Amino acid sequence: MRIVVVGTRGIPDIQGGVETHCENLYPRIAAMGHDVTVIRRRCYVEEGNRRKEYKGVKLVDMYTPRKKSFEAIIHTFLAVLKARRLKADVVHVHAIGPAIMVPMARLLGMKVVMTNHGPDYDRGKWGRMAKTVLKTGERWGTRWSNRVIVISKVIADILRKNYGREDTDLIYNGVNAPELSGRTDYITQMGLEPGKYVVAIGRFVKEKGFHDLIEAYKRLNRSDIRLAIAGDSDHPDDYSETLKRQAADAGVVLTGFIKGEKLNQLRHNAALFVLPSYHEGLPIALLEAMSEGLDVVVSDIPANKIKELAAGDFFPVGDVDALAAKMAEKLSKGMRPRQYDLTNYNWDKIAQSTVKVYEEVVGGKGRKKSGSKGNGHGHDRTKKKGA
Repeated sequence: MRIVVVGTRGIPDIQGGVETHCENLYPRIAAMGHDVTVIRRRCYVEEGNRRKEYKGVKLVDMYTPRKKSFEAIIHTFLAVLKARRLKADVVHVHAIGPAIMVPMARLLGMKVVMTNHGPDYDRGKWGRMAKTVLKTGERWGTRWSNRVIVISKVIADILRKNYGREDTDLIYNGVNAPELSGRTDYITQMGLEPGKYVVAIGRFVKEKGFHDLIEAYKRLNRSDIRLAIAGDSDHPDDYSETLKRQAADAGVVLTGFIKGEKLNQLRHNAALFVLPSYHEGLPIALLEAMSEGLDVVVSDIPANKIKELAAGDFFPVGDVDALAAKMAEKLSKGMRPRQYDLTNYNWDKIAQSTVKVYEEVVGGKGRKKSGSKGNGHGHDRTKKKGA
């Protein structure tokens, strides 16, 4: 099959949850013998990342203005036209903003699979007009895509409730086996000691809740414990600049966007991983921390309440005092490795489930008339009221 992927900023080594998802998924699908092309947003491709191929996946860089309000729509419009020229068997659209171009792809005669990574209109960075566009993308993508993949049951419930679409394919985000680092040179360079710091990872946007985390860290009042946050903003704005000043005032270590050995060291040697988000789809950063065996503290939003976590891992979202108390409780027990059952988050099985969806779309196979209990590999199908 010839598969063209649109909606993502690109791969590899580009910040973002969708980007991490695609970086792990598509090399596996290419290794299964399929022709895969990811269309990247040129403005995110740095000099050292200019390439035509990544682990068997073809890369095509296309223009887009780096403006958060409309870069996704403009780029997806151009990418859909490119997919048509490439004679794609399947166009895979990621995220609800780019999904506003699904009807166009269908009108051009292409088969479309859309992955809904979460209700992005809940993110604090969007104004009223942008939220309207995102909701339109969710509605049109849900209505017009040949198949819709969701990464969590929470998202499946949203699409069932709001649009009556009950045949979504539940295929979780995945996590790789950790590359355990025996080195500490990077964290030492950053002024950190193994087992003596809390780590958080993500983009500097309001819905990640890092402002709450920094305030909770100050209330923790532990001079022997540091806080390190890995990440940065895609588009510098008032929030990200204020967050950086808040971090500097509190003595927080900001690493910027890091990958590979640096990130492995930072995660592996942490005493605790914290995710204080107000909004998520299914957070890969959390799954990666769990794969390292880290103890975790996460906000109690529905997307974070996966069954592999315990009740004692959660705090009420936005409650800074509760977050500080939960961190203090966890840290009082010292650095304690945990084991989590991550069977549902195996990338190889996720790739197989995704290819099965493609094959059914290309083969024109009708949707199931009755529900499915799933295959146990992160892929579940439920029935739909109407096409």
